[in-house]
Amino acid sequence: MLAAQEIGERMVAAWLFLLWIGAPSVSIVEGILRFRRFHMNRRDFMAAAAGTMLTMLSGEDISAHAGKGPVKTKVALIKGSDRPPGVQRAVRALGINPVAGKKVLLKPNFNTADPFPASTHNDTLSALIGELQSMGAGRITIGERCGPPDTADVLLDKDIFNLCRALDVDLINFEELPADQWLRIRPEKSHWQDGFLVAKPVLDAECVVSTCCLKTHRYGGVFTMSLKLSVGITHKDDMSELHGEVSGNMRKMIAEINQAYSPALIVMDGMEVFVDGGPMTGNRKRADVIIAGTDRVAIDAVGLAVLKSLGANPQIMNTKIFKQEQIARAVELGLGVAGSDQIEIVADERGKLYAEELIQILQKEG
Repeated sequence: MLAAQEIGERMVAAWLFLLWIGAPSVSIVEGILRFRRFHMNRRDFMAAAAGTMLTMLSGEDISAHAGKGPVKTKVALIKGSDRPPGVQRAVRALGINPVAGKKVLLKPNFNTADPFPASTHNDTLSALIGELQSMGAGRITIGERCGPPDTADVLLDKDIFNLCRALDVDLINFEELPADQWLRIRPEKSHWQDGFLVAKPVLDAECVVSTCCLKTHRYGGVFTMSLKLSVGITHKDDMSELHGEVSGNMRKMIAEINQAYSPALIVMDGMEVFVDGGPMTGNRKRADVIIAGTDRVAIDAVGLAVLKSLGANPQIMNTKIFKQEQIARAVELGLGVAGSDQIEIVADERGKLYAEELIQILQKEG
């Protein structure tokens, strides 16, 4: 039996959750069921709920005070050309272990099977899986929905089935999920007409880890890193609305998808990047970095600083980092840091000078 305090907390949490997904007409009981699907622990959710409650009760936007305190989010930056040690050192530099004892849903970037940096490099994926296993993660499952190509074809072309067998991990092709394995999310004040469908394995996961590439996006996204990676958790039927958006809200809609979940760990492979073109093909430059963190806005901000340091297309170079629409909308939604002063780059000795360069770019831009 649940204690009275816990029952009360779950009712409040369910109500706040319903407001968050834009479904206030749903019953509290259904709200509790939906809330439980997210597998947030009670303490973490009530802490988040308290922040939401403060905003609603005070009528004050608490994000306006972001950055005034001493707390910063860490972004690890490892310089080098060898992926396995780079991934390991980047993850360990964060000084956290959010995966121990938890089943992990691992979301890569398999938009297509085109070679890296168009899609996640298999060496990065293998190294990350090995590191998660060494950290004591429970069962690991790779989950993805590709597009425009069929997901099954992309997974076959990238030899992911054999990779999963070799590393003893599971694989879910979101595109093959039945209708009852999708949940429509309707965030408040969304630019989506009727919300969007999210694969339930993502919502049900005890822990989500994502690994993205670092590249520009010629088809409206401007860039594709950790925020844009979330498009792959949505149903393919939603892509006609996203890519057919004519009112200029595509990048805001990308950010809004990220309200559906929160990754516990993000690893971005920046060994090579697209500085123009993308996401499938583009102009390449070497950055030789592995970047890791827990904050999608911070990760993407550092990624944009990398592109600026290398010299990228005008959409990157002529727009300040926190003015980029994906970033700006994510900040409005409270999905991450509100400015560059909240980012702490943790670098190894080899990456120290480059980290200082990126910090200067961030300070100038944000």
